[in-house]
Amino acid sequence: MGYAFSMWKNTRMIVLVAVCAAIYAAALIAFKTAIPLIPGITEVRVAGVFLVVFGFLFGPAGAWGLAFGNLMGDLFGGTFGPASLAGFLGNFIQGYLIYTLWTNLIPFAEKTYEWKAKSWRSWVRYVIITCISSAAAGIIIGVAVDALGIVPFTVLSKIITLNNSIGGMLGVILLIAVYDITRGQLGLLWTDVMDAEVPVRRMRGPLGAWIVTAGVVLGLSCSLIPGLPVGVTSWMSAGIIILGSLLL
Repeated sequence: MGYAFSMWKNTRMIVLVAVCAAIYAAALIAFKTAIPLIPGITEVRVAGVFLVVFGFLFGPAGAWGLAFGNLMGDLFGGTFGPASLAGFLGNFIQGYLIYTLWTNLIPFAEKTYEWKAKSWRSWVRYVIITCISSAAAGIIIGVAVDALGIVPFTVLSKIITLNNSIGGMLGVILLIAVYDITRGQLGLLWTDVMDAEVPVRRMRGPLGAWIVTAGVVLGLSCSLIPGLPVGVTSWMSAGIIILGSLLL
């Protein structure tokens, strides 16, 4: 979690937050009413292609950019409300998990933040982390919106998970197209901008990664297991995800 806060001391990272937020918000607003799934709450998100790409390329700047971009999308797209705060946190968590799970989700973790298009491990890791981070965002947003009495958790969490997962899978095309340019020509890969290194792997990071994964599994399955109260279990899963995120 350290880089997510220390990045605010880096002017170039702050600029990247603004750029990511502007692009994400513009894409959200442009398609806000195109294919609504739950009017006023969520829609088919073409902007979902940016979720994993921004989180991977720009790390903490991407995570904050997605959070502020989603808030701006709600504000200028006519859907701003109490649920927007949950959207802010959910989008931040998704972007944050993209770059932190990349080096911590053992045995799929890598010892570098580099994307290797010719490596099957990079592709497997990408798919797994996209699904986990999408579900984490869906659970966190779903819990809050359900608590507000707007949309049931079991419905919204799964819609967001599926929506973001599909967007993330399509986003790999964008990642492949811009990765070399972003890193080699522009020098804007977040690890280069912040001179960040993969921390020495200790138990805390992988433990946090698998705690997040456990929270995701619990959240998505709570409505499928007879006898588990959805209300309590959904809040537990959200709490577990946040706890695991803090350990990363």
